[in-house]
Amino acid sequence: MANGFFSKLQQGLSKTRDSIAKGIDNVFSGYSNIDDDFYEELEETLIMGDIGINATSKIMDELRSQVKDRHIKDPQECKQLLIEDIRNQMHTDENAYDFEDKKTVIFVIGVNGVGKTTSVGKLASIYKKKGKKVLIAAADTYRAAATEQLQSWADRAGTPIVSGREGADPASVIYDAVGAFKARDIDILIVDTAGRLHNKKNLMEELAKMNRIIDKELGNVCRENFIVLDGTTGQNALNQAREFGEAAQLTGIVLTKLDGTAKGGIAVAIVSELNIPVKYIGVGEGLDDLERFNSDEFVDALFE
Repeated sequence: MANGFFSKLQQGLSKTRDSIAKGIDNVFSGYSNIDDDFYEELEETLIMGDIGINATSKIMDELRSQVKDRHIKDPQECKQLLIEDIRNQMHTDENAYDFEDKKTVIFVIGVNGVGKTTSVGKLASIYKKKGKKVLIAAADTYRAAATEQLQSWADRAGTPIVSGREGADPASVIYDAVGAFKARDIDILIVDTAGRLHNKKNLMEELAKMNRIIDKELGNVCRENFIVLDGTTGQNALNQAREFGEAAQLTGIVLTKLDGTAKGGIAVAIVSELNIPVKYIGVGEGLDDLERFNSDEFVDALFE
């Protein structure tokens, strides 16, 4: 992660760091021994930091177990254990990005307003810089001006785009995009999907229809389903991930808007609760303000 990006990340997580890290420091310095009150206050601090009840329970269970196994008596010694446990929970497997070097179709999913369309443009830019031939499909045909917005991001990324008229069947856009994928020997096709959840059944049918076309026409291409979540929305983001997870098999999270008011603890909650890795994080509006997720640097920015 570039230094400039890391400093933006630190800045973006400052609000979370103030609530979690300072709270944790207060707990550790406020107790001279490890007892039920100590654990209770620590648990409360994590929950208040948007890490959420379920993720916090996992973290606390692990901490209690390690404290017992290692016969730790001093609360200060617990702090590093706690941070390491969160770091381990956030760790992304080495093979998480293997798809970048294969023929791949990526569906980008999420509600409107989370930065979905901008993330498509930024992802296209990342892959293009790796020397990949990238194509964008504008399959969010329902939202007024969605295609125009995506076109401007595609232009910024220097990536071609396949689109249809407003209100067209998204599957027809996918059909055209798949044809272009084959004809132009494209490496990575990024599909912007409709950002609506008010009718999950429609969304599921739409995704299923698009998937059938890809399965039939492209066979064994690598498949990724990324959900874009807004880092400022806290528990709402977790609920969205859960809902969309019922409509599509999610393979990764793109966490956006970690730039000031972000509730960064929610990343820990989502990974822990839904077992979906964070693959990319965004810290601003620029084309280069999205990068691969690095759990070490995220946890460092969160606690130090």
